[in-house]
Amino acid sequence: METTTPQDSQYARNLIEASRDPLMAINALGKITDINQATVNITGISREKLTGANFLDYFTEPEKAQKAYELIFEKGYITDYSLTLIGGKGTQVLCNGSVYKDENGKITGVVIVARHVNLRKTDELILANRELAFQNEEKEKRADELFIANKELAFQNHEKEKRAGELFIANKELAFQNEEKEKRANELIIANEELAFQNHEKEKRAGELFIANKELAFQNEEKEKRADELIIANEELAFQNEEKEKRAGELFVANKELAFQNKEKEKRAAELVIADIELDFQNKEKEKREIANKELEALSYAAKLSSQYSLSLIEASRDPLVTISPQGKITDMNQATANITGMTREELTGTDFFDYFTEPQKAREVYQEVFAKGSVADSPLTLRHKNGKLTDVLFNGSVYKDDSGSVLGVVIVARDVTEQKRIATELTEAKVFAELATEIAEEAKSKAESATTIAENAVKAKQQFLSNMSHEIRTPMNAIIGFTKVVLKTDLTDKQKEYITAIKVSGDALIVLINDILDLAKVDAGKMVFEQTPFKMASSVAAMLHMFETKIQEKNLELVKEYDKNIPEVLVGDSVRLHQIILNLVSNAVKFTAEGKITVSVKLIRQDEERVTIEFAITDTGIGISESKMEHIFENFQQATSGTSRLYGGTGLGLAIVKQLIEPQGGTINVTSKIDVGSTFSFTLSFLKTKAKAESDVELIERDEEIKNLKVLVVEDMPLNQLLMKTVLDDFGFEPDMAYNGKIAIEKMQKNTYDIILMDLQMPEMNGFEATEYIRKVMKSEIPIIALTADVTTVDLAKCKAVGMNDYIAKPIDEGLLYTKMVGFVKKQIQVKKPETPIISVDKAVRYINLDYLNRRTKSNPVLMMEMITMYLDQTPPLIISMKQGLREKNWNLLHKSVHKMIPSFSIMGINTDFENMAKKVQDYAGSQQDAEGIPEMVLQLETVCTQACKELEIEFNALKKNN
Repeated sequence: METTTPQDSQYARNLIEASRDPLMAINALGKITDINQATVNITGISREKLTGANFLDYFTEPEKAQKAYELIFEKGYITDYSLTLIGGKGTQVLCNGSVYKDENGKITGVVIVARHVNLRKTDELILANRELAFQNEEKEKRADELFIANKELAFQNHEKEKRAGELFIANKELAFQNEEKEKRANELIIANEELAFQNHEKEKRAGELFIANKELAFQNEEKEKRADELIIANEELAFQNEEKEKRAGELFVANKELAFQNKEKEKRAAELVIADIELDFQNKEKEKREIANKELEALSYAAKLSSQYSLSLIEASRDPLVTISPQGKITDMNQATANITGMTREELTGTDFFDYFTEPQKAREVYQEVFAKGSVADSPLTLRHKNGKLTDVLFNGSVYKDDSGSVLGVVIVARDVTEQKRIATELTEAKVFAELATEIAEEAKSKAESATTIAENAVKAKQQFLSNMSHEIRTPMNAIIGFTKVVLKTDLTDKQKEYITAIKVSGDALIVLINDILDLAKVDAGKMVFEQTPFKMASSVAAMLHMFETKIQEKNLELVKEYDKNIPEVLVGDSVRLHQIILNLVSNAVKFTAEGKITVSVKLIRQDEERVTIEFAITDTGIGISESKMEHIFENFQQATSGTSRLYGGTGLGLAIVKQLIEPQGGTINVTSKIDVGSTFSFTLSFLKTKAKAESDVELIERDEEIKNLKVLVVEDMPLNQLLMKTVLDDFGFEPDMAYNGKIAIEKMQKNTYDIILMDLQMPEMNGFEATEYIRKVMKSEIPIIALTADVTTVDLAKCKAVGMNDYIAKPIDEGLLYTKMVGFVKKQIQVKKPETPIISVDKAVRYINLDYLNRRTKSNPVLMMEMITMYLDQTPPLIISMKQGLREKNWNLLHKSVHKMIPSFSIMGINTDFENMAKKVQDYAGSQQDAEGIPEMVLQLETVCTQACKELEIEFNALKKNN
């Protein structure tokens, strides 16, 4: 007898399509075997293309999807597992899945339902938070229900065993009846044989009687002939006549008996015929029952499979789902239905579907509409729990049919929209109140807009003023401080050196004041940005303290450094802001300490796998701070005493800026102090751990003998600054060439060759940003460009990087820093680096694939193997192209995505693990842009290996095709 698979069942088909969420059935090989229309809609991929495909290909994180798939096999189910489907910007879904099994309890596949998650919908976020507590209660309730269900299942199994015993007894009884019938048939055969013998005897007796009658007739004739002759013997004749009459009576009686026996024989023969017919009928009935039993077993097997598959489909739905007969009776349901009604499965089964709604007649009309139209979508109804709780739902349903197309019933899915409805009501009410408040708000808005415009204009004016002030002051200060350094290098009298030094110190003080004002303005505007870059904590702190060594020696102070060696070498944070904090605190300590020592302590407080927390403490033996002033020292323009500024100088902004730099990073600052004893300023900051390498520390190096006669193009519009830069570069032994603006610089580049460019930003006709953009995009030049800027606001620095400048130096120029950066960039341009990662030799004589794993996984099924090979051949060449494109265009997202998709196929096709590790290294680089050594060579090798693997797989494919 032919049976249909559960997948072909119309009932299962309607269960699948009843889900409004994407649903897919997946076999043990990870292939999609069935989907619903919602899956087609959300992925934008046709049913034909999805069916038979590897389900991992339709998630942005295949490894995570594989993990979910394995968890279902391991645990039997998953709930609310977050994944992202491919397509557009990606669709985040929460996956719920369970296994389905064959009649032996063997898992044959999984069913997954993916609910779409829209993170931008506030109401769903609210609903998720509120449902979390409810779900915990439901889980406890579910645990109790599962316990009851297990008890019920045990009882059902007991009933099934009992029923099996009854069937066994019935079969034994039927066998006994068949034995009795066979015995009866044998008896009938013996009876038939006996009857046949009796008939034969009767026929023989009838023959004898016939002969006797013939003989009697002959004797009568003889008697008549001899009548005359026997007259003498009359007495004898009379006697003979009497005998004849007597004999005739006997013959008459014998004839009657013979007739009766013939009738009995006919009756017995009829009975035998009837018995034969009955026996034949019973035998045929027995054959029919045997056939029926076999059909019943086959149907039971198919029904069991269908039941298990359908049950998996039903339970996969997180929404209440029921099946209903044409009479409106509930025939099946999932646990969500039992939960929302407060009824058990036994109580629900067979009851009237309409009884569980607040409006039974409306529910009946919707149900009738399903029968009339075949389906209904999003019909609003309200379910009633047995405790009186009401749940608003959207009713979705469709009919299901048998193989002949006859409607067997309806599948219903009800989505709980109670919370959404409540939120919608609240929003409606809020809208009404908002409309009532609009008139009041409009008037306030008008006034506010006017005030906002004034405030914005003031802020813009303030920012523009600060930017202009920074530029206008720094530009002449660059010349003043720069030339004082130049003059100090010449032979001077002691008096001249004293005067020039005073000019330099005054200039430095003015620059500090400008920096303090700019930082304070950034804090007030909320534009203080904290970078997250790797740096070496120990060397960073050491470099900062090195700046104070001369001043400390001049004051005969002792500098004590305490550094915790347990602090990781490289951390991630804003090293520039850390320098600024330490600079302010140590600067104050040096300033206010006349004798004694200054102690700088750096101590590890705590750490975990991701971050460390460090305490920095600066302790001095200076003048101290009174308790009355302690709470005000972190305010703007505040100092310990009114005479502090007069005696020690300063703006009173340093500590205010320190506090504003620490707290936005999640840190804290504390101070303890005692007059004439000293002060301790301590602060804590957290930093991320990293395996990345820190950027090379900027060190002031001696003149590099390998780098001489550099040709430097200086783009600067102010003659005074041009003269200063020429003097500094001549002193470096370089060859400077001057350009008045960006346009002239481009003209010079078209005629001459330079090693590096020093670019001012604000210039007439063509500024530094425009010139750099032209050099990078039009001239396609990679020459190092260092910005010389008097405006060190965040906006300008970000713009420098955006247009393609390599670095910047703030005016006034630090000669040592300028030399270090120039030499560093030039050496980087000319140095040929050897990759640290050894490149794996690619030998074309070596076979790159090993299909042992694929053979085991597919159980040597040639069709599956050919399908897997085809998938690899289809997807790999485009991935190679996109991988190369990502590296070439520095599109790290494209590079990461391409290599990420290539990695799983390495193990499947048996490609050497060295190449898989190489691909992972490229992927890591694309994700972090750290440790770029040898990456281009690795991409080239991956292209070679994957291309060769494709060629070998084509040969394998053709061999499989030929042999099968």
